[in-house]
Amino acid sequence: MIDISVNDIVKSFQIGQTVLNGVSFQVNEGERVGILGKNGSGKTTLFRILTGEYFADEGEVMIAQGKRIGLISQIPVYPEEYTVEDVLDTAFEHIHAMEAELLKITECMAAGESDEALLHRYDRLTSGLEVAGGYDLDVRVNKVCNGLGVTQEMRTRPFSALSGGEKTRINLCRLILEDTDILLLDEPTNHLDLHAVEWLEDYVSHFRGTVLTISHDRYFLDRCVDRIVALNEGKAEFYSGNYSFYVVEKERRYQERLKQYEKEQAELERLSETVRKMHEHNTEHLHKRAFSIEKRMAKMQTANRPKQERNLHTAFQSRDFHGDMLFTVEGVSKGYDGRTLFSDLELSVTGGERIALLGDNGTGKSTFLKILLKEEMPDKGSVRFGPTVKVGYLPQIVQFDHPERSLVDTMIYEKDCSAQEARDQLGKFRFQGEDVFKPVSALSGGELSRLKLCMLMMDSINLLVLDEPTNHLDVASREWIEEAVERFDGALLFVSHDRYFIRRFANRIWTLEQGQITDFRGDYEALKAKQARDEELRSVIKPAAQKPKAQKPKGGGGTKNLEKQLRTVEREISKAEETIAQLDADMEANATDYQKLQELVQEKSQAEDELSTLYEQWEELSLTLEETNG
Repeated sequence: MIDISVNDIVKSFQIGQTVLNGVSFQVNEGERVGILGKNGSGKTTLFRILTGEYFADEGEVMIAQGKRIGLISQIPVYPEEYTVEDVLDTAFEHIHAMEAELLKITECMAAGESDEALLHRYDRLTSGLEVAGGYDLDVRVNKVCNGLGVTQEMRTRPFSALSGGEKTRINLCRLILEDTDILLLDEPTNHLDLHAVEWLEDYVSHFRGTVLTISHDRYFLDRCVDRIVALNEGKAEFYSGNYSFYVVEKERRYQERLKQYEKEQAELERLSETVRKMHEHNTEHLHKRAFSIEKRMAKMQTANRPKQERNLHTAFQSRDFHGDMLFTVEGVSKGYDGRTLFSDLELSVTGGERIALLGDNGTGKSTFLKILLKEEMPDKGSVRFGPTVKVGYLPQIVQFDHPERSLVDTMIYEKDCSAQEARDQLGKFRFQGEDVFKPVSALSGGELSRLKLCMLMMDSINLLVLDEPTNHLDVASREWIEEAVERFDGALLFVSHDRYFIRRFANRIWTLEQGQITDFRGDYEALKAKQARDEELRSVIKPAAQKPKAQKPKGGGGTKNLEKQLRTVEREISKAEETIAQLDADMEANATDYQKLQELVQEKSQAEDELSTLYEQWEELSLTLEETNG
């Protein structure tokens, strides 16, 4: 069954600037489709046409009858007094309408009305409410909020007081709770930490409906989509696989087109030489043949050279580092408003290491970077750098002191370079033509990051600090940054939720949680493997100190009393084994609910401790009974 049909969509916002130019595709029920394209290629515009917010200039969109569609990039305006809890509750408006009608019918029945139509409607509403999950709304809300990191405290706050990122996160929760048939996810991972992203990936993989997602998170695309629609120059290209398949197939198609183009150019060159020689003989017959060949050549010469995203042909100017120790962190602590972010941190870094600093949102990662960079002071402790260390820093939110200046003037003033040097450097970062004369204030968040990185590359540094370097950037821009970082031969410290970036660069990982940094010397895949092993071990191995000592059987009563105690313990063992089996089933059923899963793991741990104690009692009782019976 076809859920979405897009036929020859054309959309322009300015004359001569067509964003979508004849886009057509279909999405079948249950498919997971990734929409790719550089910033400005029309991805969000396409989504807004699908939801009816925009109308296409030409073409049509058809959504399967009865299918509900939801888009997370739309954040509705709610009454000023609405809390986050109120906003989440709007996801259940259809359920509340059913409840209100059911209440009225109940009141009518209590007043003595009992006609058949009323009873039939009561049965239908009761059944509908059960199917819609109307009897377990709190459980659903808690599950989604726990998975996406929406705390109980946040749920009591006014929605209007939230940041843009927090509002997006709440809107994602609301959309999931609506239980729509078709999910349109526009950059869903932008404001989520790693735990929440992993939860969302698991949710999408188990979602029964259809999913279309715009995302620059390549790891997310690999795990969550089985087909790619790439928008390029107003047209759609199709790839029947995830992101990794798309990358390989896109290069294969480019090489195939390039080979065909070069073959045609070689043939045109050969024909041109033939035509030249024919005209040189200056006979009427050869002139006619030459004109005939020229017509052939005109028909052949329709294909342009295939385009490929230009690679970043530049690199950081590295500064030599002399010494073993790059920097040390000695007893550093920091807190705000009575809340401790981290305390008594002890770390050391040598030259050439590439460190990823990971942790949930709000744990203090950016604050830690600012302390290293001396933008903030610690409450306690110190950071010591080697004497030859020169740091380059790309912050999460890029700001310039004079945003009214043009890009080229900003480069000239801040980097003390000539206009030509400034334009050459800007050109390497795809700031070309008239773009270099735009004011910095007109740039998007991604463009600001690109400009700052462009300037950093002119500095001579040996420690590069990056705070969410790929945020707001399209895939091509992320790959440019990665190429630049790849060529940097100094030390690297970065905060990122981009797992592609983490996997590519980190050879050491710091995890900031519960006020401490855990230092893992290995890459991201090794860290995930260790975490999986640790989780498995926690479920089967219990510290001996946690085990209650087995109680010795009480004396008296002879063998009959011992046999009675033994039967009691055997019944307790049977109950404990049943409890553990039920907990295993509950853990499997709640695999996507991180908080519930942790609770079940703890319960199972306690149950296994009790079972171990019971087995010890059984062994002692059996041995005593055997000795008593001689």
